[in-house]
Amino acid sequence: MSTTNETKGFYKLSWLQRIGYGSGDLAQNLIFQTVACYLMLYLTTVLKINPAFVSGLILSVRLIDCFWSPVVGRYIDNRNPKLGKYRAYLLYGGIPLTVAACLLMLPQAATWSPTMKLIYATVSYTVLSMIYSVVNIPYGSIMASMTRDNDEVLKLTSTRMVCANIGQIVVQAGFPIGLAMVAHTMIDWNQALFMAIGTIPAFVILPSLPMLKRWLGKKGLYYLLLSIGFIGFVILFTIGKFFDVAALNTLVQTAKVMTGVGLLVGSLMWALVPEVITEAEYRTGNRPAATVNALAGVAFKAGFSIAGWITPLVMGMIGFDLASEESALPIDPNAWFTVTCIFAIVGFILLLYCFTGCKERIATTPEKPVTYGEMFAEFKANKCLQLVLSIFVTVFLASFISAPVNAYYTHLAEYSETAQNAILVFTCIIPAVLLIVVACLIYRYPLTDERLDEINREIEARG
Repeated sequence: MSTTNETKGFYKLSWLQRIGYGSGDLAQNLIFQTVACYLMLYLTTVLKINPAFVSGLILSVRLIDCFWSPVVGRYIDNRNPKLGKYRAYLLYGGIPLTVAACLLMLPQAATWSPTMKLIYATVSYTVLSMIYSVVNIPYGSIMASMTRDNDEVLKLTSTRMVCANIGQIVVQAGFPIGLAMVAHTMIDWNQALFMAIGTIPAFVILPSLPMLKRWLGKKGLYYLLLSIGFIGFVILFTIGKFFDVAALNTLVQTAKVMTGVGLLVGSLMWALVPEVITEAEYRTGNRPAATVNALAGVAFKAGFSIAGWITPLVMGMIGFDLASEESALPIDPNAWFTVTCIFAIVGFILLLYCFTGCKERIATTPEKPVTYGEMFAEFKANKCLQLVLSIFVTVFLASFISAPVNAYYTHLAEYSETAQNAILVFTCIIPAVLLIVVACLIYRYPLTDERLDEINREIEARG
């Protein structure tokens, strides 16, 4: 790429810049995955809070976030801090985010009265969620501000998602291992492996994305991954329903890897966000990176919140009460607090590294502040954005609806037939159906790479 083209926004990025940016996703996933996979279990099995209340709490906090995230996105798009339009918030929000994460699982809370537990859970989770948006929304916006080059965006996304999946595997496997170590109980290696092994495909597929995309095309790649994931869920259901899970452990772990291939599409969806931002800039003249990322964040969290709302509620209705059944993890409050604090502090160190490793070169501030009416108008006018947000909700619902229940799958034979059916519904059937819906939505997505190149050239030609 010539220097002239680079000055027009088609910047090439070094591996140091890519890894520096990706470390921010690793940092956030150390906290987010802890909440997504283990908070529900902590509230129901350690604090013994009614699963129905936990279900309502998760939904309520996410509804608050649906209003809060656009506020954050609008605020960021309309300002230009000295430390960086988006980078600055990695520091401004990173410190309180770390503190809030450490306060999420206080060991003293286990000794409080039922009313105090409910108040504590509500306040601590709400505060953490709101601060998380202050870091996550500008972080996502940084990607669209580093380069316009589609190939570079794909490489940046691949690096980011590899780092995100490192965070995911560290939490999903490391949290139960850490709990067992701190609580001085036996480590269940099969359980830890099953929780984390679905992340393994990311480390093979994501670095190969540019090559796979050239071979299969963007949509062809998505369809292949979704098909493999669907077959994996079918295998898990068949084993759980008709065979002994423990006796077929190798096949179980293999099928879990296959499901991870399908759910990897959720990670790849972040590569579509810069495309949507570029399309919006082409139509309006403004580049609303934070606004679009805020809406993407709302959709992402909507999938997570629906999963967190449905899982404990419906499982209780089916007859599997998480608060009264034997827990699949140690319930020592000190262990939960210690492991959470370790992840939060390491995450803050990584956020500092991300701050120093990113360089913003394409960031615009509107001549007049973006209004909420304009944000709604952009959502209404941007058909690509509507599709991407629908995909986000569906694919992340598929990812998170089974996350807290995965810990129970390897112990399936220890539970009643009713409980087994509930576990299979959430670990296999619902995610498989949702992957089919994702494939249908991707089929309708209109932005090809050729069209994006045309749009980018027209934008740069305007000046």
